[in-house]
Amino acid sequence: MLKTPNSNHATEWQQFLKSGNRIFIGSNAAVPNLLIDNLIENSQELHDIEAVHILTFSENEWAKPEHKELFKVNTLFIGGKNVREAIAEGRADYTPCFLSEIPKLFSENILPIDVALIMVSPPDEYGYCSLGVSVDIVSAAVKSAKHVIAQVNPNMPRTNGHSFIHTNQISAWMKADEPLPILPPPELDQVTEQIGQYVSLLIENGATLQLGIGKIPDAVLRYLNNHQDLGIHSEMISDGIIDLMKKGVINNRKKTFHKGKSITTFCMGTEALYDFVDANPHVEFYPSEHVNSPVNIARNDNMISINSAIEVDLTGQVVSDSIGYRFYSGIGGQVDFIRGAAMSKGGKPIIALPSTTKDGKTSKIVPHLTEGAGVVTSRGDVHYVVTEYGIAYLRGKSIRERSLELIRVAHPKFRDQLLAEVREHYWVPEHQEKTPTSVAELGKVELKLFDFDNQDYTLRPLRPADERKLQEFFYSHNKETLLMRYNHHVTQMSREKSCNLVSVDQSRDLALCFTEKDHLGEMIQAVGRYYFIESTNSCEAAFVIKESKRGKGMATALLREMVSIAKLRDLNKMVATVRRDNKPMLAVFEHNGFSRVPSEDLGEIHLELNLKAS
Repeated sequence: MLKTPNSNHATEWQQFLKSGNRIFIGSNAAVPNLLIDNLIENSQELHDIEAVHILTFSENEWAKPEHKELFKVNTLFIGGKNVREAIAEGRADYTPCFLSEIPKLFSENILPIDVALIMVSPPDEYGYCSLGVSVDIVSAAVKSAKHVIAQVNPNMPRTNGHSFIHTNQISAWMKADEPLPILPPPELDQVTEQIGQYVSLLIENGATLQLGIGKIPDAVLRYLNNHQDLGIHSEMISDGIIDLMKKGVINNRKKTFHKGKSITTFCMGTEALYDFVDANPHVEFYPSEHVNSPVNIARNDNMISINSAIEVDLTGQVVSDSIGYRFYSGIGGQVDFIRGAAMSKGGKPIIALPSTTKDGKTSKIVPHLTEGAGVVTSRGDVHYVVTEYGIAYLRGKSIRERSLELIRVAHPKFRDQLLAEVREHYWVPEHQEKTPTSVAELGKVELKLFDFDNQDYTLRPLRPADERKLQEFFYSHNKETLLMRYNHHVTQMSREKSCNLVSVDQSRDLALCFTEKDHLGEMIQAVGRYYFIESTNSCEAAFVIKESKRGKGMATALLREMVSIAKLRDLNKMVATVRRDNKPMLAVFEHNGFSRVPSEDLGEIHLELNLKAS
């Protein structure tokens, strides 16, 4: 039964709601289900009420076919079986909008709200109820609605931040005890684990995180236990943050906006999460126009935004709300956080997704978008795309480089097909013939971090998209280095030559590099490679190290990695040829077990390592 808060007298829905009105329904885990059930039971002579909402973690009773004369659904984010079916059948509408801008739809009367149906905690001694686990756009609906009708639920946590509403803002209420919906932590599979590992490599100590919902964010959090001083500025939070906050990994000390606080707009998870946020002074809930504002997001230095996608084309366009013509979810906060992280000092906007659909039959990295699919995040906004096969860095990359980077992180069984399709459109030149390949022996995550002289370096395979970087590496050498490496004076590294050197069949030959990131971007500092010799089941190794990086141990690290991989591939031996006057490189080989072998060449020394004996 509805009551008015001041007089506590019973009242009727028709006092506040008329046919043709627009209502707002509370969001996420704060859907006032029993209040809506009461409305349906007492809806005599009410018709054609437009129900506006975002994601509603609920049975979504109002979206069922039997209530189509009472409610017309207009969702700003699609979720739940009944709402999705209503959209697919044409009984409901989907209005795409950035989450940060939805409050303006209410306040500027583009979507004026007659009645807001919300769930709140019981009032405190001062008359304030809490919006609890879902402040997001509920706060804006409360401010804009002509009437607010609340389900007062004693199970609703009292969250801190800008989450309070006074009883004098409530037109009518109904006390109804209802458990909050539970979203259990997802089961992680091997693919998700690998994506989580790769994303964790992009997160530095002191970073501030935005995490979406689902398996991938949970996987990322599981690989952050050894990080330090992380912060949270996120549209939503889930159970994954609890242990990291208790351990002090997430402590918000290094945040440059809302320092010392984990900031969110809503949370969804288990009862443990709801207990954790209840009266927790370290977690604050704010409206979406504040948390999702790209300008506010960018006020956090080293902002890391992690979002997923349905498919990504080879130019970097991201589809997140539709499967072809079928609308599936919504824009939500993805673009808000992608752009905010891009504007942040040291920020990283990341799109993370499995390389294929669940059945493995369809690639999620595609040469062109599925007919009917819409772009949520543009190719100009994407910096990183991560799959279980690696990290594709797209910022500042040409269409050719983007294509090759994304083919490299696609599932291996689709790479040849993807390359063939982009060659048809001349996105890659004719001399780009080899499909990007992987070095399986490096492990599930094909990156290794090294520290030389207190400077971080990444060891990784050389990639087809490194064509320009290898050119830059070549032209950084002095004449002596070029003579030592090539044994004659080389003056040019053409595009075609560089393409051939980076387009390696890594399952046969091997090409590794050390890269360094600084204010100039990612630069190749050392390259080690071997060429397979089929007739003797052996390989020939060669190196080149940038002059300023010599003597730090890079050549030794590359050689040891190459020897390890050659052994795993069951090769018989590794050979090398070094100029007699290149004493530093001779020392590297000989200190790592290579022996000199007789040679008639007076200017060069031939070396050999028996891989079966060592």
